[in-house]
Order: sequence, then C-alpha cells, then structure tokens
Amino acid sequence: MGTGTEVPDTGRGEHVVLFYRGQEELAGRVSDYLLPAVADGVAIALATPGHRRSVEDHLATAGVDVAAARARGSYLALDASETVRGFMVGDWPDPASFWQEITPLLRQAAQVGPPVRVFGEMVSLLWEAGLVSAAIEVEAMWNELGGQYAFSLLCSYPAQPLSCAHHLDAVTEVCRAHAEVIGRPSGPEG
Repeated sequence: MGTGTEVPDTGRGEHVVLFYRGQEELAGRVSDYLLPAVADGVAIALATPGHRRSVEDHLATAGVDVAAARARGSYLALDASETVRGFMVGDWPDPASFWQEITPLLRQAAQVGPPVRVFGEMVSLLWEAGLVSAAIEVEAMWNELGGQYAFSLLCSYPAQPLSCAHHLDAVTEVCRAHAEVIGRPSGPEG
C-alpha cells in the first residue's frame, strides 16, 4: 500500500484505487492524475458534481483552461450518478449497458489520442448505497474493458474504518481488482 503522498503514474491499462481522507486530498490527487492527459490526450472524469468542481478548480490552478479543454475534447466530465443509472438493472450492473455507457467515451477519447486517463467514482457511489458486490462487479467490468481500449483508470473510495469481516473481505476484493492501491481503506494513517 502507498505512503499517502504519491500520485499514480499510470501507463496503458493501469487500474489504480485511491482511498482518500477528504475532498481536498481527492481533488488534488485526481487533478494531478488527470493533468498530463488534459495537456496531451484526454481526461475523463466520472464524478459527483461537487468533486468535479473541486478537480476542475485544481486543474485551473495548475494552468488548465477547463472550458477550452472541454471544447477541444481533451476533458470530458460526466455525472457519476447519472452514468451509474444508465447501466444498473435493479441492484446489479448490466454488462451490455455498462459497455454502451462507457465505450463511446473511450472511442471519442481515442480519436483525440493518448494518453487517456479516466477518473471514476461510480464504484464508490455503489458502495455507499450498500451495493458492495455491485461495486466489485463494476471494477471487474472496467478490467475487461481495459483489454479492449487503451486507457488508465483511477477509482476512488473514501477511507472509512471497517466495522465487520464482510467489509474487510469486500475491500480485499477491491484491492485485488487494481494494479496499485494508494492510501489505506481503514483507520488513521500511521
């Protein structure tokens, strides 16, 4: 597990998870992760409105003209909740609908060129809604999609103390779905 200070430097197909302790940490790490793609490729943010605003503020502070990046197609921002609703059937993600929601974004990004970096917190929203197994299934679907398209993915979950063995097992599965784990899923750093 990471020390809490690193920013993922992902290559093609990397799937990294970040357990973050606050909105400022999340926005800083996500903007640092997306910055190279906004400059030379495509950055895609599938996030809540508040987190998108925070990330965009950090990108602007780093010198990115976010409106211009949107206009040229190097920054795509979508609402994570709306995207999740597009592929959920009841309480379970439908693989065909997931691909229908996500692949147009990746195709659009491929037309602009690499690198393509995606930040997603759809899994976090599922987890917070109590749909832990659905979140793990979405992580697996991202990994399948990574075999077909050239992109890197940073997922995020708020770091929370784990209160039962069921959650410990689920966090272990989340960590296994990723090439790198940054932060700690439970308890204070130390």
